[in-house]
Amino acid sequence: MGKLILYIATSLDGYVARSSGEVDWLFTDQDYGYEAFYETCDRLLMGRNTYEQIQSWGDYPYPDKQGFVFSQTIQQDHDDNVTFVSSDLVSFVNNLKNQDGKDIWLVGGAAIAKTCLENNLVDKFILSIHPIILGEGIALFPPPLPTLNLKLEDLQVFNTGLVQITYQVDLATPE
Repeated sequence: MGKLILYIATSLDGYVARSSGEVDWLFTDQDYGYEAFYETCDRLLMGRNTYEQIQSWGDYPYPDKQGFVFSQTIQQDHDDNVTFVSSDLVSFVNNLKNQDGKDIWLVGGAAIAKTCLENNLVDKFILSIHPIILGEGIALFPPPLPTLNLKLEDLQVFNTGLVQITYQVDLATPE
């Protein structure tokens, strides 16, 4: 059974992309632990907008992973590595988490992440916080969201100023 992990980059003020969807501000000068994380997953989930943005960059970058794209508008595409899903997200993710396999990467975007958070589906957060304030854009955690207690699992600081924080969801009932 795999855990659902939100592994995502964000600006210091909590945006995952500019209002236009551009992510030209992301650091690409080093790995930032991506390869090690990538090896822990065998499935990934994303929304249609994230999928279309990834496709615009060229070849699909995750051919060795089982990919699922949630969309109400795209039913099928030419990419053999991706299954398009229009069914209930919560039921689908719960079913996927109960299958044998490695962890599941919640790639994005913000809408699918919000639904997963609202339904307590995310088990772990790995946030790469870039030292930039965008001022506006697509929010990582648009309100409203339920309260969710987290436990710090890891913290890494890189020479570029990027900070990567790993939180485990704390299922203990707060006092």
